Amino acid sequence: MTEPTPTEMRRALFAGLTGYLIWGVSPLYFQLVGFADALEIVAHRVVWSLPMLFAALWFAGKLRATFKAMSDPRVVMILLGTSVLISINWLVFVHAVNHGQVLQASLGYYINPLMSVAVGVVVLREPLGPWRITAIVLATLGVLNQIIAVGEVPWISLTLALSFTGYGYLRKIVTVDGRIGLFWETAFITPFALGAIIWMQSQGTGHFLQGPAEAGLLILAGLITIVPLLLYIIGARGLRLSTMGLLQFTAPSLQFAIGVMRGEPFTAAHLITFGFIWAGVATFAWSQLRRGRAAVATSD
Repeated sequence: MTEPTPTEMRRALFAGLTGYLIWGVSPLYFQLVGFADALEIVAHRVVWSLPMLFAALWFAGKLRATFKAMSDPRVVMILLGTSVLISINWLVFVHAVNHGQVLQASLGYYINPLMSVAVGVVVLREPLGPWRITAIVLATLGVLNQIIAVGEVPWISLTLALSFTGYGYLRKIVTVDGRIGLFWETAFITPFALGAIIWMQSQGTGHFLQGPAEAGLLILAGLITIVPLLLYIIGARGLRLSTMGLLQFTAPSLQFAIGVMRGEPFTAAHLITFGFIWAGVATFAWSQLRRGRAAVATSD
């Protein structure tokens, strides 16, 4: 495999960073479309993503591979599982944003990579090392502080972290292109999403037919889903895994800033929780940098 050129690396860095920036500011969009509840927003997110993904696969010449993927029962079963996990993740995230819980959502996405490390060690027998042990311990202390000192179980954070960790693990072991996998995950959910939209419209609780502004904002949910994903794929192909691992903290950092600026409760106890998590993230980032440098030295 040939090394990417400096121009390709700059393009990949720009794409990867832009994708994470969009994910980071996405709460602003979901708050803008807060006239609808989480189920309606996610249903439209699914329905409008499907044709956009189909167009992206057609443009990339991947349609034959897309339909061929369904000939493998193992791939089908895994993608059915990932479709359930990503649905849970989307629903909980939108619910959190629309109920003034952006800080909890950001906490979940800070915890997620540290939880992924733990799963990698337990399930995939990946090496751990002292830095990663420290990162996991610090994150655990942060969660315990949230439960004991703040007095609440951060169920939103834990659900987001667990669902996305499980999603990432299953995606790691399934042998399909990321775009193809997302297309079929979306396709599996679409009948339920479409049924939910039709039911809500028939009950008078849907918002799609209220006016062009509401309809346009709900359709935009598809773009908010697809664009950062495609940018992420470009970034992941042209950058080292360690670099992408560091970039991923851009999104929860922006979400954290949005939550604070929106006036969500942030006491001294919350600061201690995030302090432990940030210390764990910094330790994990240092571990990623060390591994990246070691990999470069070995390749040289």
